[in-house]
Amino acid sequence: MENKNQNPLLCDIETGICEMPGSTASAPVEIASAGTKPLKIVYFTDPICSSCWGIEPQLRKLKLEYGHSIEIDYRMGGLLPDWSYNSGGISKPADVGHHWDEVSQYYDMPIDGDVWLEDPLHSSYPPSIAFKAAQMQDKEKAVLFLREMRELLFLDKKNITRWEHLAAAAEQAGLYVAQLKTDYETKAKHLFEEDLKLAREFGVRGFPILFFLDKQGNREVVYGTKAYPFYETAVLKLNPSATKSHYSKNWETLFSKYRSLTAKEFSELAGLHRVESEQLLNELSDKGKLEKISTKNGAMWKLQHSKSL
Repeated sequence: MENKNQNPLLCDIETGICEMPGSTASAPVEIASAGTKPLKIVYFTDPICSSCWGIEPQLRKLKLEYGHSIEIDYRMGGLLPDWSYNSGGISKPADVGHHWDEVSQYYDMPIDGDVWLEDPLHSSYPPSIAFKAAQMQDKEKAVLFLREMRELLFLDKKNITRWEHLAAAAEQAGLYVAQLKTDYETKAKHLFEEDLKLAREFGVRGFPILFFLDKQGNREVVYGTKAYPFYETAVLKLNPSATKSHYSKNWETLFSKYRSLTAKEFSELAGLHRVESEQLLNELSDKGKLEKISTKNGAMWKLQHSKSL
């Protein structure tokens, strides 16, 4: 499947796929689930992938309901090496801004595309390498670090190729910043190259893409941003005996699990209508229980002094 647009930042909103230039499918590599849990999910993503931001609600719900049956292996795919191409309607960073605003509305997840006008990113490789450095310290904190980077980029319009922003995200995630910098400048680059190699072996040509694997080597693939039942179905196909965990859906519990939530995420996790969710979140922020971070394309709410995945 060739990418007609040949531009990774011009994502197909309807299919939820951000494809890389010149990418083609290849034969899938054979790999089985490892670890203590029945299923492994190899998740190829990128810190600046807007469609990957679009599946955060579904992914967070999957962790709450099936976290006892799955382990997620986060891999960086290298969405934007540099700007050495000119095609697909996007030839320079400024062209991305309007597209991101459209993506934000479609997925109902806050993204402010003005970062591409104010302080554009030259590549997605630096934050990807930083993530691999974070994984060297603590895999769970690395996932939180990835979330922090995305919040800085999509909501705060920060250029996350700059070290000061990576350091700020690392501090919020509870990582040792000095160690992160050392690993970022040395070993993490090799780990990132290994991820790129694995992506080629898996035939990855766009993001997000999740490979669900069982211990016998069977697989299910969810390609692009899809509704929650697609991810749940993949789990149940490979592990029909998997049981769904029932979790408390009150706001205190959800914000103890996830330090920040958008209205779409809260709606997905709490099982409330979208309008009702935003109304409740606004009431809680008016009462001083939550902090509201507003953008031109939506908001996110945070519970202070709580860090978790």
